[in-house]
Amino acid sequence: MLFADDIVLINETWDRVNVRLEVWRQALESKRFKLSRTKTEYLRCKFSDVVEEADVEVRLATQIIPKRESFKYLGSVIQGSGDIDDDVTHRIGVAWMKWRLASGILCDKKIPPRLKGKFYRVVVRPALLYGAECWPVKNTYVQKMHVAKMRILRWMCGHTRSDKIRNKVIREKVGVASVVDKLREAKLRWFGHVKRRGADAPVRRCEGLVVEVG
Repeated sequence: MLFADDIVLINETWDRVNVRLEVWRQALESKRFKLSRTKTEYLRCKFSDVVEEADVEVRLATQIIPKRESFKYLGSVIQGSGDIDDDVTHRIGVAWMKWRLASGILCDKKIPPRLKGKFYRVVVRPALLYGAECWPVKNTYVQKMHVAKMRILRWMCGHTRSDKIRNKVIREKVGVASVVDKLREAKLRWFGHVKRRGADAPVRRCEGLVVEVG
C-alpha cells in the first residue's frame, strides 16, 4: 500500500487529540509511512450551547494543523456546527452533475418518459439522497431537494414551470415517487438495519442516549 486516504481520529478533549495524533504519526513513520503535512486538517464539532475552553492548537510534530469549519468525508460534508446545510447543497449539486452527464439520454424526446424515470431512479436519485438516512431533516431541506428534483424531472419531460403542469402529473408521467416518501423510506430502511444488529453493537448505543433539555 503506497498511501491511504480519508482516515479520521476522533476524541472528546483537545489534549487527547494531540496525544493520539502524535502516537499515530510515530507508529506510521516507524513503518516508513508518512502523514501529509499539507492535507491534514481538523474540525471542532459544537453540539451544544455550553461555553467551552478556548481553542487549543492541534499539532503534527511541530507543525500547526489548520482548522476547518466543514470538510468532506466519504462523500458527505460534515459541519462543525452540526448542521447539514452544506451537505444538502452538495448532494443537490452532485445530482445535477449526474443529470448533466446523462442529459443526452434524459432529454431525448425519442425515449419514453417511463424509461427516463427508471434511469433517474438508478443514477440521479441515489446521488441526491446519499446519506439522507442519517440526516436531521428540516422542512427547508426537503423543500430545496423537492425543487431541485422537480426541475430535473421537468427538463426530462421537456416542460418548464411556465407550462403550468402540476408536479403530481410530472411524477406520474415518469413514474417517480416524491422526495418525502423516499426520505422516509431511507430512514426506515436504516432503522431496520440498526435494530437487526446485536444489543451490544456500537451503532445501537444511541438508543441509550439521554437528551438534556434546558
